[in-house]
Amino acid sequence: MEYDNTNRGALFRNDDKDPNDDKERDYSGTLDVEGTEYWISGWVRTSRKTGKKYLSLSVKPKQDKPPATNKSRADDFEDEIAF
Repeated sequence: MEYDNTNRGALFRNDDKDPNDDKERDYSGTLDVEGTEYWISGWVRTSRKTGKKYLSLSVKPKQDKPPATNKSRADDFEDEIAF
């Protein structure tokens, strides 16, 4: 029997993080909500009011990346512009 990951997730510390880059996430992982998978990212922040540390989170749906192509976006229009 397989483990049911529904409505569960996990975050892992980003050991390769550049300490001088506040935009780079401190934690990353995956999350399952009702069978839909998401990427989850976390940043350790400090409250300006209280000085207490907290974890700020961001969640994005997992989507298959489109296949790589050498075609430029201009090729999508199939137009020629006469000058």
